[in-house]
Amino acid sequence: MKPFDIVIVGGGGSGLYAAMEAMKTNPNLNIAVLSKVYPNRSHTSAAQGGANAALANKAKDDTVEMHIFDTIKGSDYLADQDAVEVLCSEAPKIIRELDNMGTPWSRMDDKTIAQRPFGGAGRPRCCYCADKTGHTILQTLYEQCLRKGVFFFNEYFALDLSLDGSRSRGLIAMNMKTGKVEAFPAKTVIFATGGYAKMYWNRSSNAAGNTGDGQAIAYRAGIPLKDMEFVQFHPTGLRKSGLLVTEGARGEGGYLVNAEGERFMKRYAPEKMELGPRDLVSRSLETEILEGRGFDSPAGKYLHLDLRHLGADIIKSRLPQIREMCMYFEGVDPIEEPVPVRPTAHYSMGGIDTDNFGRTIMEGVYAAGECGCVSVHGANRLGGNSLLDILVFGRITGRAAAEEAGKFNPSAIPASEVTDKEQELRSFMQPRGHYERYGTLREDLGHTLGANVGIFREASKIKQGIADIESLQDRFQHVRVFDTGDIYNTNLLQVLELKNMLDLSETVAEGALSREESRGSHTRTDFPTRDDEKWHKHTIYTYEGGRPKLAYKPVTMGRYELQERTY
Repeated sequence: MKPFDIVIVGGGGSGLYAAMEAMKTNPNLNIAVLSKVYPNRSHTSAAQGGANAALANKAKDDTVEMHIFDTIKGSDYLADQDAVEVLCSEAPKIIRELDNMGTPWSRMDDKTIAQRPFGGAGRPRCCYCADKTGHTILQTLYEQCLRKGVFFFNEYFALDLSLDGSRSRGLIAMNMKTGKVEAFPAKTVIFATGGYAKMYWNRSSNAAGNTGDGQAIAYRAGIPLKDMEFVQFHPTGLRKSGLLVTEGARGEGGYLVNAEGERFMKRYAPEKMELGPRDLVSRSLETEILEGRGFDSPAGKYLHLDLRHLGADIIKSRLPQIREMCMYFEGVDPIEEPVPVRPTAHYSMGGIDTDNFGRTIMEGVYAAGECGCVSVHGANRLGGNSLLDILVFGRITGRAAAEEAGKFNPSAIPASEVTDKEQELRSFMQPRGHYERYGTLREDLGHTLGANVGIFREASKIKQGIADIESLQDRFQHVRVFDTGDIYNTNLLQVLELKNMLDLSETVAEGALSREESRGSHTRTDFPTRDDEKWHKHTIYTYEGGRPKLAYKPVTMGRYELQERTY
């Protein structure tokens, strides 16, 4: 295959914005997007609430500077302040650019883009399309990419970077439709594969495919990961499935209520109440449940999100998808009854370590969106900054790759690499005396992470989690794929995803054990306070001898000094 100028792995918001911007930067480039699912089914479509931007449509006194401060404070001061400045300064331009492309933003009475309050924000600045914001943005970007001539390889599963010493030659991937392994030589590669919170499996809002594929491939190729211990639990996942009830439901005025009928957030965030930052609200819900003020059910303990007082008109016009989900998955109509919720693993603050242009330490390899860690979220992401992150840094990374692709001249990917990988995949299908099933390992991984490396963490529990992960990695050596076919072998795909989750879960647990403080989403009950003297730094992970090696690097400061974080 003729080398591509850019191969983008992932067809979500960051991957599509990167492809679109790269084509805009240089229309003569040969650009391919490899996506595990069809792009308009990427997980960006599940983003409900909106994207932050200081447009000052709702609050006339809102400013970019306020957005910067809210983001840094929300991160528990672990975000790199230069990157945050880029994120927030570019936000109004991004929203208006999407508007010009035809994104159907909800509107206020004066026809300007509607904005709603979100947790941790000092002003209502979250721009939205009812409760389907990610879905509408994704359709808009996919349209633009098709119009500009981007090549799409849909239903391809990325396997490895092909390396020539310390340089990338491109990508090796499996065509899911045929089962064949194919080489994609490329001058540059952009990873945009989303997050890894599905490793918590039965307590996660993520789609089944959010298994950290890009991070795991980069990690095993020698590219460092950063801040993997910071996994955000969203306060309001549906009780049975963990599916997300957008923060927009609380932004519209929803109440959180315990079994005693009390709006309990007055104890934890008396000023912000239900619109405190996500880490604080999730800990508050978990505390209420652990202290016996939750409701009981066969599906587990839960609390109520009460929207009834909003009225049918607001729920139907601004939260239609949420109503549909509640009725389908819980049998509850939020117009008539409170919604049963509990915290659910939702977002990965950590990822592939990049600079502000998406570059990694490996020349020609980039990362953007939740897959990367440019460190705009630090220890805790604010609601509404995730869609913004994938758009802003997807665009920046696409432009950087387009401008820099001419510097690289990759060698061909040897046919032997493809053959070796095919044999490796076939080895999973070989009969063996003792075997393990994928589903059992996956459930065990989710259980130990939820129990030992969840919202509340403590040394003995984390050590138990690490021991369990090591045991699971040993058991994985005996995993067997029972489907021996080539066409859409989902059993093989799931085993490969499990391998990625196992490798990444070890970094999450090791980082959590090492970080002896509580900061943002990382709460150590044995170290309950933030320790700026020892731990105001990023954790860096490299893959050595099959294990994570930890190192640290400083946080980039700016105009805002460290201070106590209160709401």
